[in-house]
Amino acid sequence: MDKKYKVKVNDSFSFEFSQKEIEELDAQQTDATHFHLLKENRSFRANISKPDFLNRQYEVTINANNYSVKIQNELDQLIEDMGLSLGSAQQVNDIKAPMPGLILEVNVQEGDQVTEGQYLLVLEAMKMENTLTAPRDGVVKSISVQKGDTVDKNELLIEME
Repeated sequence: MDKKYKVKVNDSFSFEFSQKEIEELDAQQTDATHFHLLKENRSFRANISKPDFLNRQYEVTINANNYSVKIQNELDQLIEDMGLSLGSAQQVNDIKAPMPGLILEVNVQEGDQVTEGQYLLVLEAMKMENTLTAPRDGVVKSISVQKGDTVDKNELLIEME
């Protein structure tokens, strides 16, 4: 079975290619990001200037013209047809207690700007200190606990906006 790829250029033009068509392309890689292509006896120089392999998006320069290219394989196409998204995380606004315990420290205040990974508070559970960090960049909207409070599993600790 021949794999199919859908390519969108500059969010305006769509193309479909088979694996066979890609393999038949007359392209020579000249270094890590540069290619030389031949198509219908015409020569093209291509440079991948901004690769985003995870999202399959690339900024490509061909003969001094810039293009934004997004590639979808068959799985990507199926997921899109089903109305789902792959790899897009839900934005986390609530930080809840992962287990019952005692709040030892609260390192932020309401209105504080926080960055992903920043220490928010320390929860002691089963004689271990667990540092809870910000899941994303944001602003602390409200804090539902203070130092010395005992909390249950899944109890709201901090709300972000």
